[in-house]
Amino acid sequence: MDTDGTVVITGFGPFRQHFVNLSWTAAQSLQVAGLGRGESVHIKELPVSYLKTQQIIADLWQTLRPKLIVHLGIARGSKAVVLEQTGKNGGYADKDVSGVCPESRCCVQGGPEKLDSLINMRSLSKQFKHMGTDVVYSRDAGGYVCDFAYYCSLYHGERRAALVHLPASGSRASTDRLVPLLQALIRTMLQQLDAAPNTA
Repeated sequence: MDTDGTVVITGFGPFRQHFVNLSWTAAQSLQVAGLGRGESVHIKELPVSYLKTQQIIADLWQTLRPKLIVHLGIARGSKAVVLEQTGKNGGYADKDVSGVCPESRCCVQGGPEKLDSLINMRSLSKQFKHMGTDVVYSRDAGGYVCDFAYYCSLYHGERRAALVHLPASGSRASTDRLVPLLQALIRTMLQQLDAAPNTA
């Protein structure tokens, strides 16, 4: 996959009690702050809608051909930043903000059951834990629109995607605290991609 130097960062729009979604606020702040590398940052708000998110993600990969897409979401009940390794193709039965779920209950009919990111989230979480940060590793992204979006992105982007769940509460649940950590995480993800063979 030929890519350019763009990093796309997405956040989600309002849902349930989150009238202002921290994931989108963090994405906006990251665009302003930059990543401290040569890549340009493009941001996109994803509605908490299966169909619209599916269409937007396919379009982002096709038109921008980014080096990496990082999806930011909210992890209810978590006080840590969660690095998701895996996106699931099926089992989507919870209704989105439009009151619907995919008829097929899956992201891509005929696609693999699961897809893993090219980013090694386990090693990334260990690296940041050693630095004293609240970063944890996960292989279950929750089975809602975040997980759905992640699988779609992994599928269209040849696994050059990441999903980072942000804490809904606790000391980390603020943009000021999150942005420097997210900058460092994304820079390390890009370093992993730069070092990986045959991913350009």
